[in-house]
Amino acid sequence: MKKRVLIFSLAYYPHFTSGAEAAIKEITDRIDPSKIEFHIITLRQISSLPKEERMGNVFVHRIGLSAKQPTFEDLGRWPLDLNKPLYQFLAAWTALRLHRREPFDAIWSVMAHSAGVPAAIFKLRHPKIPFVLTLQEGDPPEQIERTMRPLWPLFSYAFTHADRVQAISGFLGDWARRRGFRGPLTIIHNGANPKDLHEQIPLEEIEAAKRAIHKQPGEIVLINTARLVHQKAPDITVRALALLPAQVRLVLVGDGPEEEAVKMLAKELGIADRVFCTGRIDRSRVTAYRKAADIFVCPSRSEGLGLAFLSAMASRLPVIATQEGGLAEYIFDAKRNPDRRPTAWAVDVDHPEQIAAAVKDILDHPDKTAQITETARQMVMTSYNWDIIAKEMEREIFHPLWAPSSL
Repeated sequence: MKKRVLIFSLAYYPHFTSGAEAAIKEITDRIDPSKIEFHIITLRQISSLPKEERMGNVFVHRIGLSAKQPTFEDLGRWPLDLNKPLYQFLAAWTALRLHRREPFDAIWSVMAHSAGVPAAIFKLRHPKIPFVLTLQEGDPPEQIERTMRPLWPLFSYAFTHADRVQAISGFLGDWARRRGFRGPLTIIHNGANPKDLHEQIPLEEIEAAKRAIHKQPGEIVLINTARLVHQKAPDITVRALALLPAQVRLVLVGDGPEEEAVKMLAKELGIADRVFCTGRIDRSRVTAYRKAADIFVCPSRSEGLGLAFLSAMASRLPVIATQEGGLAEYIFDAKRNPDRRPTAWAVDVDHPEQIAAAVKDILDHPDKTAQITETARQMVMTSYNWDIIAKEMEREIFHPLWAPSSL
C-alpha cells in the first residue's frame, strides 16, 4: 500500500533554496509516487506563491508571513524575521491538522535546528508514527545549540525520540550521538547537481554565462556558487584575490547577507572591478556558470558536507577548500593526505595567502590539475550520485520504518 510521508523543512522550492532543499527534491523526484506520497510544510515567504500546490512528487503546504518580492536580506528583517520562530509551532499545528484529515505513515525533518521542534511536538502527540531526522546542517553544532537554547527540551527530544537518523556526513552523525540519539544511524551523502554529473549543458548556455559574468579572453575566473554567508568565508576569498595578478577575477554566484560587505571589502582593497556578484540565480542555470569559470574557491569556516563543492568537482573544476566538518571526508590534498588520491587543494581557515598559493599551483601545473580534477569527478560519480542516493534512502531509511524485520 502507498505510504504518506510528511516533511518538515523551513524552505523549499522555488526560492531561497540551498543544499538541504535540493536534497529533498532530488530524492523525492526519484521515488515512485505509487509507493510513497510526500507532503511538505514550509515557509511561504513570497505572497505570490500558492499556499498549496503539487511540485513533482511533493504536495507543498506553505505557511507563515510573506511579502511581495522579498530579498534574502529581507528574510532577516521585520516582519519576515518572525517566520523562523513562528514555524516551530505553526508547522506543528498544521501537521496535526493535516494528519487528522488524512493520517501520515511517517514524518521526516530535514535539519534539526530548523525543523526538529515541530516534529518533536508532532511526535509527542503521535508517538507511534515513525520519525526520521535528517542532519544537513552547515553551521557549527555549537552555534546551532546556542541558537536553540530557548527551545532546548523540544530540540533535544527531536534527537532522542527519532526512530532513525540520516546524516550527510560522519561529522554530523557524531553530533547526533553526542545529542543522545541511540537508534539506527545511517550516513547517506548528498549528491552533486545532476546537470554537472551528466554534462548536459548546451554550449550556448555556457557562452551566455560567460557574457553574463563579462569574461574576457585570457582571464582566469574564480567562482563560488555557495550562499554569501559568513560560514562560507567570501571575505577570505576576496582577500586572496588581492594577492593574485590582475587577470584573475572572482565571480560569486547567488545572494546572501554578506553580499554588501563583500563589495565594500573589494572596494577597500582596490579590486572592486575584479569582483562580480550575480545575485540570485536559478539552480538550473548554476552549472553553466561553473562551466564558464576556471577554479572553484570556497574556504568554508564550517560545513556539514558541501553540495556546491561536489557539483564543482562533477564539473571538472579544480577545487580549493578547507577540510572543516564534512569536507574532510572527500577534500583530500596531496600534501595533507598522502595516503589518499588527491581530489582538491586544501587550505586552512582564514588564510587568504594559502588560497593565492593554491591558485598559482593550479595554473602552473596543468597536467597535475587535470589528473586531480578527473579523480575528483570519478569519486563524485561513484559516491555522490542522486540516482544511487535515492535508492539508498528508500532502502535504508523509508522501507525499514514499515518493515522492521528487513533491518
